[in-house]
Amino acid sequence: MARNRKLGRPTDQRLAILKNQTTDLIMYGKIETTEARAKEVKSIVDSIIALAIKEKDNFEEVEVKVIKAKLDSKGNKETEKVTSKNGKEYLRVVKEEKTEKRQKDMPSRLNARRKIMTKLNKVKDSDGKNIDLPAKLFGEIAEKYKDRVGGYTQIIKKGPRRGDSAEEVILKLV
Repeated sequence: MARNRKLGRPTDQRLAILKNQTTDLIMYGKIETTEARAKEVKSIVDSIIALAIKEKDNFEEVEVKVIKAKLDSKGNKETEKVTSKNGKEYLRVVKEEKTEKRQKDMPSRLNARRKIMTKLNKVKDSDGKNIDLPAKLFGEIAEKYKDRVGGYTQIIKKGPRRGDSAEEVILKLV
């Protein structure tokens, strides 16, 4: 039976560390950590990349009707004056209806997306907008490694850490 490294931490802390490091590796492409942690993160990342490669083309294009506020040349919402039943005037936002093509995940890809989301944290960019890491995995990373069978990460030894002589390594996507 396969056993995970304990990393000298209680279960909740250990899982949080691995989740953070997995997220950082997917986000930035490389991290610097101890050898034991790197080996654990490597197995997690390799499995989710393999899952993303397997399910990357498993979706269908659907047309969706979308109702949005009409914008003017400056990007502001257009409004119009309307009179209510009791005679009062107010401003109402003008809406327009469009059809857009969107990707709809098939059930197995949706399941894969959910599995990946359990292994990663939610991330925001500097503007405060959410970054969709599963989409990055299915798009950029799966496309990059589509011809490769395993071995998506590489561990490069850096030497002992100054404080406690723990073996430091750089873990990066190949």
